[in-house]
Formats: sequence, structure tokens, C-alpha cells
Amino acid sequence: MHQTSSKLLRMTDDDRPFTRDFKDLFSTLMVSLPLGPHRVRFSRIEHTFTTSEMTTNLGSLKFSQSNRMPDPKDTSRIVTTTTTTTFSMAREMAKSVCQRFLDARFIESVDGKVDFSSKSSVWQLTPKGMNILSRFCQRNGISQRHINDLLDSPRNVMQLVTLERDPETDKLSYDRAMIDIIFRRFAGDTGPNLKASSSSSDSDSNSDCVNGIVGVRMTRAKRGDKKSPYVFTGIAAFDWLMDCCTTVDKREVFDMANAFLNADLIEPYIAERSQSSSQTSQATGFRASKSVSYAVTMKGMVVAGWVADPTGTVNSEAAAAPSKPTNGVSRDSNTNRMTVILRDPALRLLFREYLRETHCEENLAFYVEVRSFLADYERAKRGPAAPRQDTIRETLASAYSLYNAFLAPGSPCELNIDHTLRNALAGRMTRSVGEDEQMIKSLDEVATLFDQAQSSVFKLMASDSVPKFCRDPKYAAVLRERNLESMLATVQIS
Repeated sequence: MHQTSSKLLRMTDDDRPFTRDFKDLFSTLMVSLPLGPHRVRFSRIEHTFTTSEMTTNLGSLKFSQSNRMPDPKDTSRIVTTTTTTTFSMAREMAKSVCQRFLDARFIESVDGKVDFSSKSSVWQLTPKGMNILSRFCQRNGISQRHINDLLDSPRNVMQLVTLERDPETDKLSYDRAMIDIIFRRFAGDTGPNLKASSSSSDSDSNSDCVNGIVGVRMTRAKRGDKKSPYVFTGIAAFDWLMDCCTTVDKREVFDMANAFLNADLIEPYIAERSQSSSQTSQATGFRASKSVSYAVTMKGMVVAGWVADPTGTVNSEAAAAPSKPTNGVSRDSNTNRMTVILRDPALRLLFREYLRETHCEENLAFYVEVRSFLADYERAKRGPAAPRQDTIRETLASAYSLYNAFLAPGSPCELNIDHTLRNALAGRMTRSVGEDEQMIKSLDEVATLFDQAQSSVFKLMASDSVPKFCRDPKYAAVLRERNLESMLATVQIS
């Protein structure tokens, strides 16, 4: 069974590729490159590549995903399902895409270049890029020697903060709870990441110390004065948010930093500043400059967990009084908790982190990806005219990609689902698809089975992961602050 599709990068309203497509394109490119050694200024640098190699491979890029399994109707036969995705672009477009990879901090120059005008320029993956590649390889079961050697290198230390995005627009979620959670990571939820000295000669680069676990580098505003605020430079903040989060555009970083300012978590810091100068700095918004400093406010220290809040709540605001359950909804239902978590970006981010720590992240990943697949399926079916064959073919290719990653026997992220449902999926996915009306019928059958698999995974997360997540001391306090129990009563459960 072989399903092919040509991948068209979806673009957002502000003219950038959707993040997931962008990361998949990047990872597919990296897998296609030899990632061998190159000499730069008399040094031999491992796991590198040139501009020429990148642009040549981007001109015609293919990624195949296969899975071998016994035929459900005849176990003596082996059936192979293969999905091949093709990216293609002109050379100038390839250079533009490479520049986006550079701007997103997925790659960096080894020889000091800032663009791709020279074919012989040498590049390497950043720790952020390696994290993205690693997750792509885990999902798709990729185990190639040159990739494994790269991911086993000591530079692969980044633990990215995975930001939640709107599936329709790809925009980041910026509600107050989400900003608080991101700020905890940014500031360092175990305490400030202090520099040894506040000397201006010190580097503000995060590259030698940041792994996504510690916060942005800070220092006391006045050396030796424990009452002076913790301060950091604008460029240090920009670098941390760009290097340690799944941001892909500098505009997202500025939006996030300005959200910190607007929430009164940080404020401009000017030594011996006057009120007017402070107001001027505030009015101009966040500046990513080494000459501009920001201080963590008292509210910011409370949100970061550095100091206790006398009111007992993170935001110095009384939590809403729990409402009585309505419409027969039980507040003790883990199914309802699961529904609330999936709908709330901040809770979903925390739940994703918990699942990653407990090696169950594939459950949430599958649920979210199937939701996206079913939305694409509904859009294809809703049109006034019959769905175009290339649309149906691409949607089916997405289904086979999901199946090979999560549901096929022996798949890299194989899920624990009902045996009968697994056999039904195997029976459908190993049958030929056909053309025209038969293809649409096949897609209808696949969508129905995927909907059932999604429901099965939802129940598994609700019964097994949600209770443990709610009891975990690392997350329990944040869940109380978010007032999860009250949300169960106020959110209509569908």
C-alpha cells in the first residue's frame, strides 16, 4: 500500500509557514543531508553542511514512512504501507526558506555568515534545531547512523518550552494563564539564573548555559545589595525566548516580551531613573538591546515562585469561588477534567510537559493530530463542489502518516488501543484505496475509524494520566491557581 502526496506549505495571515509544516520541512531536509565534517579555519567541525547542500536538496525533497505488518486476512502475507511526501521549490525560494530556518534559530553559521549568498558557507544545527529534529525522528521511527551520531552529541541538551498554537491560525495563545506559565520558565522556576558579575564586558549570550531548564541570565541591579531588583538585558530576554521556546518568528518573541510588560511581570530598569524616563521606555515597548535593561517586579517574583504571595494566589487575586456543578456534570469526573485541559491552552501545555516526563506524550500528540486531520476532512467534504482528487489524496496521505506513526503494529509511537479497533484499522489501512468515488469512500471509512481511535485515546488519558497529573506536586499548585475544579462547573462539557 503506497500513498503519495505533494506537500504545499500552508501560510499564515502574516505570511509565514505554519509551524508544524515548517518544522517537518526542516527535519526532512536535515535527514536528507549527510551531516559530515567540514573544515573551517583549520578546524574540523562535525555534523555540518553547506549552503549548496541545503539548497540542492530543498529543490526536490522526499520523505518516506513505511510500516510492515502481517495481513489481517492472511497472516502468512506481509503488507507494507508507505507514505511518501514530496517538497519541491525553486533555488531562490530554497534560499528564502533557509533564511527562515536561520531566523528561527534552527541552524547557525560556523564561519560567521549571516546569509546564504555563498554556496560554500558552513552551517550546523543549534540545540533548538536538534530538539526539533529529535522529536521528528521519534515520531517517524527514523534511526539513521548520521542522525543518531548528531543527536548523541553533547550539544543536544535543549528542552524546548512547547508553546500552544491555534490549529486554525497557527497563532500563539497569549491568555494570562499561558503568559504566567511561560514567564515561570523564562525567569527560572527554581530561582534566578545569576551571572557571576554584572560587568558590561560579560557576555549576555545564552548559548553557553541555557538548556531550556534554567531561566534567562540575570544579575542584581546593584552588586552586593540584596534588596535591589534582579535585572537582565533586552537582548538576553530575546535570545532566551527565541532559543528555548518553539517560537519561529521574532515577532512572536516581541509579542511575548510585551505581554510580560503589560502583565506587570517585568518593567524597564534605568539606574537613577525618573518617572518620565520610565514611562517613555514603557511606551516604546520591549527592546531587544544590550543597552536596555529590565527588572523582575514583585508580581513577577510571585508568579515565578521565588517568593510567597500573602494572599495565597499567584496573581494576588482571590480565586473565583467554586461553582456548583450544573447540568448534572460531576466535578469529580476525570473525563470532564480531560475536556477542560484540552480546551485550555495553558493547562494543555502543562499536561503535555507531564506526559513527556512520564513517556506518554504520544497520546496527546495523536489526539491533537487526529483533531487536525478530522478538521481537514470536514473542510474537504463541506465544499459546495465535490472534493478535488488531490485534496482527497493529500488528506489520505495524512491518515497513512498518522497510522504508520501511532497505530500500526510496531510503529514508533504505538498506542495502546482496543484490539478489535486495531484490527479494524489494520484491515482498512492495508486495503487498496482505489480512485475517484472509491477514494472518497475510503477516506470516509478512515475518518470514522480515526474518530473511534481518538475517543479511545481520550478515555485512556482521562482514566490513567489525568488523576496522576492532578496529584503531581509539580503541577498541583498551578492547577489550583488556574482553578481547574471551578472550571469543571463553568465550562459546558460536550
